[in-house]
Amino acid sequence: MIDSPKLVSLADVTEIAPDVQMNRLGLGTYKANEGPDAEGEVAYGLSIGYRLVDTAALYGNERSVGAALRATGIPREELFVSTKLWNTEQGFDQTLAAFDASLTALGTGYVDLYLIHWAMPELTAETWKAMEQIQASGRCRAIGVCNFLPHHIDQLLETASIPPAVNQVEFHSRLQQPELIAYCRAHGITMQAWAPIMRGRVSLIPELAEIAQRHRKTPAQISLRWILQLGITTIPKSVHSERIAENAAIYDFVLSEQEMATIATLDTGERVGPDPDRFG
Repeated sequence: MIDSPKLVSLADVTEIAPDVQMNRLGLGTYKANEGPDAEGEVAYGLSIGYRLVDTAALYGNERSVGAALRATGIPREELFVSTKLWNTEQGFDQTLAAFDASLTALGTGYVDLYLIHWAMPELTAETWKAMEQIQASGRCRAIGVCNFLPHHIDQLLETASIPPAVNQVEFHSRLQQPELIAYCRAHGITMQAWAPIMRGRVSLIPELAEIAQRHRKTPAQISLRWILQLGITTIPKSVHSERIAENAAIYDFVLSEQEMATIATLDTGERVGPDPDRFG
């Protein structure tokens, strides 16, 4: 089993770039509608200790996410804000304009992490050049990618001056991608899991249910704890306060080596989202 990081609370962080610390567990806002849904989710999450909030231009809720972040009164330097560049906005000039629009909508002064949402190989070099320029301007502290497989990152690194700090990918007990984990670790790239509870489907996996019963937890909590013990970061999403709190209540137990080994056998290659090589 991989040596687990020390897991204490929602304040746990990992270094993703020089002088840039990112929370290991964050709040995803996918499908949180602009307005009360997104504002309420973020406000509640912040009130119980979340400090990483992840959004994207595609989600259409950057304005509400930003409003909730500003309204909380928490100092900006204690928050970690990430957003993403959508496919139709890739390319050098388009990326610069898209970032400006996202930062204006968020109103947070700067972004902690800016990510390419999906790989578009024909535009990677131009897009990444713009991302590097944005980071150099000081308006973004770190840059990264989402849904990139090793060959996508290899292509990016051919022309990059700065490697991606983060690769945010679909990752859960049915899609464990050991080759991608090994690749990211070898290149110093922090992996971040989206869909960590398979959009609720982990509750249907008998082995997770059995482990959950043993710890008096839910299969979702077991899944999140397993990901963190692997040394992978994650951003579960929900607009329901009880789920947001449940996802955070994973610091009062530890999965044994045998339980970690059991979960490692559950990989089937099943995706709940698109295949990065076929999307777009």
